[in-house]
Amino acid sequence: MGGMASAGPLGQFLRSRRERIDPESAGLPPSPIPRRGRGLRREEVATLAGVSVDYYARLEQGRIGNVSDQVLTAIEDTLRLDPLEREHLRGLVNPVPVRAPRSRPAKTGARLGLRTLVEAMDPVPAILQGPRMEVLAWNRAATVLLADFGAMAPADRNIARWLFLDPVTRTRYPDWEEVATSTVAALRANHNPHRPDGPLEKLVGELSVASEEFARYWADYRLFKHGHGKKRIFHPTVGVLALNYETLQIADSGGQFLSAYTADAGSPSAEKLGILMSWGREPIETAKTDDGEYRTE
Repeated sequence: MGGMASAGPLGQFLRSRRERIDPESAGLPPSPIPRRGRGLRREEVATLAGVSVDYYARLEQGRIGNVSDQVLTAIEDTLRLDPLEREHLRGLVNPVPVRAPRSRPAKTGARLGLRTLVEAMDPVPAILQGPRMEVLAWNRAATVLLADFGAMAPADRNIARWLFLDPVTRTRYPDWEEVATSTVAALRANHNPHRPDGPLEKLVGELSVASEEFARYWADYRLFKHGHGKKRIFHPTVGVLALNYETLQIADSGGQFLSAYTADAGSPSAEKLGILMSWGREPIETAKTDDGEYRTE
């Protein structure tokens, strides 16, 4: 991950954002000095944001205390941050104190009501995930469409592990790179440097060693929050389906979210999805928590 790994989280984030901005698009004249790296230099960000070069350099180094809202807004505008990135930056600069700083529990489970809901959504494919992309519950339709999560070892029931370590996903997702980068970016957005999360750090470390692509995407420091959109999925029985996905954040769950997949009514994908769901009518065991018991939060 190069030089970014040696910087603190704030420095990593700010550097990643200025490196992606083309100086010419920022209205800067051609530089008489050859540029050694991509994007904007520190001093250019400082000038565009209306702060001193020394101040901005110390900010990237994490050597600034409280930063005014006016200065933060100027830097955010200069770096063209979107709302999620602005929220992330402010969390890095001014972390919200917590009464009892504690790490997230290493294991999270699907409470009975959520697991029952996921199963009841069949034949709509649905998956419940934790903040580290753990697959906590799924239904028969999701098994037919995506993967047999029940056949995986509990430790392997993780969308990030599946995407980067199972070659079949490169066929299952025709737009694999888009899916993979969004998954890594969602992990990044769920990582709070001010709150220890040993299991997430272990996951990131293992995948960074096992996959050069994962390491590169993590170093890009892109942020993403699951919402809604289109996703293409290939199934060997019916070919490529163009599906809508909707993501629902689950209240009082420690960051769990439910994803469901549907097809536009009357579309070829709706016909294909109907064929798949009728073809896969045999019962399939759905998820339990790692210890085989239902767990409430």
